[in-house]
Amino acid sequence: MVTIIKKGTPLTEIRKQINEIIYRSKDKGILKYAGKLKLDIDPLDFQIEIRNEWE
Repeated sequence: MVTIIKKGTPLTEIRKQINEIIYRSKDKGILKYAGKLKLDIDPLDFQIEIRNEWE
């Protein structure tokens, strides 16, 4: 879905359009992906393992 927001559109109208998109979507839980990820491993160790930098 594409929403066109033109320059000069009031902030209230932009928020209204965004809310309509959220409520129309089939998956209502899209906001759960906003924010930080909780990792059980050290990000640097993961990066080294994926890139095989030390082998």
